[in-house]
Amino acid sequence: MSYVDGFVLAVPKANLDDYKRLANLAGPIWMEHGALGYVECIGDDVPYGEVTSFPRAVQAKDDEIVVFAWAVYESRESRDAVMAKVMADPRLKADWADMPFDGKRMIFGGFKPFIEL
Repeated sequence: MSYVDGFVLAVPKANLDDYKRLANLAGPIWMEHGALGYVECIGDDVPYGEVTSFPRAVQAKDDEIVVFAWAVYESRESRDAVMAKVMADPRLKADWADMPFDGKRMIFGGFKPFIEL
């Protein structure tokens, strides 16, 4: 069964084009290093919930949009190897202060599927 990394983050609307450029750079690099799939989604129907929601989870502000992304790998072991290569890839080396989003509010984690249809 595969393995999935998931990411949720808030991107200032004014930085959305910069974020898309970064995602268009990163996706092919993930794939080159062995990811089976890479998806970036811009929130379209993501209401601010009373108790929980995607915007609440990343403390999205009124001028920000929620982005949901994921990468798929063959296995946890494959993911660990791919991520090591991605993190060492000089094409993705950047100062977090220069990112088009606040990385401190990004949520990410690895997930082991229990159903794949």
